[in-house]
Amino acid sequence: MSVRAEPATDAVAAAALCAEGLGVRRGGRMVVDGVTFGLRPGQWAAVVGPNGAGKSTLLVALAGLLPRAAGQVWLQGRPLEAWPPRERARRMAWLGQQAGAEGELAVEDVVLLGRLPHHGLLGAPTAADRQVAQAALAACDATALAGRRLDELSGGERQRVLLARALAVQAPLLLLDEPTAHLDPPHQRALFAALAAHAAAGGAALAVLHDLGAALGADRVLVLEQGRLVAEGAPGDAALHQAIERVFGHALAIECVASAGGPRWVAVPRR
Repeated sequence: MSVRAEPATDAVAAAALCAEGLGVRRGGRMVVDGVTFGLRPGQWAAVVGPNGAGKSTLLVALAGLLPRAAGQVWLQGRPLEAWPPRERARRMAWLGQQAGAEGELAVEDVVLLGRLPHHGLLGAPTAADRQVAQAALAACDATALAGRRLDELSGGERQRVLLARALAVQAPLLLLDEPTAHLDPPHQRALFAALAAHAAAGGAALAVLHDLGAALGADRVLVLEQGRLVAEGAPGDAALHQAIERVFGHALAIECVASAGGPRWVAVPRR
């Protein structure tokens, strides 16, 4: 486990996403302060930290949706601003906490919005686009919802549809802010299976998660505290566990449990 120094040029070129000295100011204070890390293709990583640590702000800034006060972000080795908007949208799919879509749209049409970077606002969805949308719905166990309207769905059903929209972009990079919101355990499992499959196919994903047990199933975990990246490492890293326990005020312990798939790390509340 280590907190990364400034990445070398070759590390920037090899990364799916790279941040160097990233800072975001809000309300007169730095809510993201000097964050540096790189995410390689073939990895999915979780961002954790206490409330107010800057997790969501970091993700929004990485997506290019907030002005930076300091630092740089690279997407596939190029500065984020160097990508024309449509090309960037093909390479980076974003799902925020307040992700929106028109409530009267049919679910299939909502998911097809993920294909806009490919055919443009004036282009009509092709048969291939519809196949991609159907596959994304299937990956989120939402095929049965395809003909319903978005405003008819429960919170969990809506979240699955919006996740499918993000997957339908087929972007190499996924940025997801609290993607497990409203999801029950089976659909959380489906989400993490989709992230693992995306990484196995050479993609990369970064997800802000409040569920520490879920986060410890990622390939890497990044720990934020007061806007700073204070630790990062593999889920089994003892120093990472110590950092997580500390930033959460030692209200929990990270423990290893045996499972059919091998050892797993879980966060256990201290009583």
